[in-house]
Amino acid sequence: MTPTPHDPFEAEHETLQPAGAVMRNASRTFLSLRHWRARFLLWLAAAAVGGAAVGFAKIADLAQGELRRLVAVWPYAPWLLAPLGFCGAAWATRRYFRGAEGSGIPQTIFTLLPDAGEAGARLLRPRVVIGRMVLAAVGLFCGGSIGREGPTVHVGAVITHIFGRWIPHGGTSAQRRALILAGGAAGVAAAFNTPLAGIVFAIEELSRSFEERASGATLTAVVLAGVMSIVLVGEYTYFGQPQVSPAAYQVELSTFIVAIAGGLAGGLFSRLTLLSVAGLPSVLGKLQRERPALFAALCGLSVALVGWAAGGLTYGTGYNEARSVLEGHAHLPWFYMPARAFATLAAYLSGIPAGLLAPSLSAGAGLGQLVADLLGQSTAVPLAILGMCGYLAGVTQAPLTSFVIVMEMTTRHEMVLPLMVTAAVATTVSKILSPPLYRALALRYALPPAPSPAAAQAPSAAGAT
Repeated sequence: MTPTPHDPFEAEHETLQPAGAVMRNASRTFLSLRHWRARFLLWLAAAAVGGAAVGFAKIADLAQGELRRLVAVWPYAPWLLAPLGFCGAAWATRRYFRGAEGSGIPQTIFTLLPDAGEAGARLLRPRVVIGRMVLAAVGLFCGGSIGREGPTVHVGAVITHIFGRWIPHGGTSAQRRALILAGGAAGVAAAFNTPLAGIVFAIEELSRSFEERASGATLTAVVLAGVMSIVLVGEYTYFGQPQVSPAAYQVELSTFIVAIAGGLAGGLFSRLTLLSVAGLPSVLGKLQRERPALFAALCGLSVALVGWAAGGLTYGTGYNEARSVLEGHAHLPWFYMPARAFATLAAYLSGIPAGLLAPSLSAGAGLGQLVADLLGQSTAVPLAILGMCGYLAGVTQAPLTSFVIVMEMTTRHEMVLPLMVTAAVATTVSKILSPPLYRALALRYALPPAPSPAAAQAPSAAGAT
């Protein structure tokens, strides 16, 4: 029996053996042409993912910048923008861009399942790219605590899937799925400028549902997407280069405290998210099922309320707040982490495109700073870095991806040991409270639509996110 090839793009070379020398040579030449055409399409797709990630980042930054300018003139603007904007974005998502709601990582995971079928194909339609970028920008302009990195994973998967249609004869099933996997990984790499994290993310999070190994295609896509982003915006580090003392390179008691706190907080967030998308109780649950646009407006109102109470700190992705802590330029209030987590949950439940990665990193930085304050640390930077890793690992239960992302984003490679310990402990603690968030959300797409008075509409946006 022919073993499963390591790279689906090499499958035809390893499995097809025509009889006769002449036929063999002709077939090899033909297959070689098909092989290189498939490779060339992969390279183009990866470059397109990198370009899309940069464009998405520019749009998101523009939306957040405009909100900051508006709030400086009229502080109460989110009270109007968030309810109306969330309502309109949720309606547009359900009406025109079904599949663009929520994070995007669960959708990508679901499309890689062997039995995804037509439901998976619907999540890979080209219009999803437009919906994710435009409506996520609307959500950020309205003050939503949402990230663009998770949605970029879905955008990457859709883009590579589109290019996969041009593979000769449609390509094999393994090739098509390898392209989706590579696109998702390239999305992470390009969004965070963390190529190693993109590869680890594909192995740890996405490929759990993909039995064939696609390491070659994934590596190529990640590298090319990263190169394209560097060409467009230049070399940069996502969170700069925070300064830490050599003492931060060691595993200490504070490391375990941050790890346990991150696992508890992240696991609780995951648990609440899964319970909420399954259906809220009483009046809220009825509103969530039967009036999703109105429910989204209520979520927007909650986001505005939390943002006002937090002095505007919970608006946007949370990037500025996290970086200010890591660079020692600001000190966040003790309530920042729970406020950021609640605002993120409310935005996610609204049914608009809303990533979780960047807000989780920001909440983790606030958590690490809080622990540093409680322990009387002279500087909060090391524990803020560990807090980002611990909270992200608690939310995603992907320890390798969490510590590699944080290590690459901060360039603190010397902290690899405490980061690894933090990620491992936080993931273990989180598993006590919640099943894996993205996996559980992905499986919801396999469920039949719940009956609704609006028969022509999609299932509840919150239930499908």
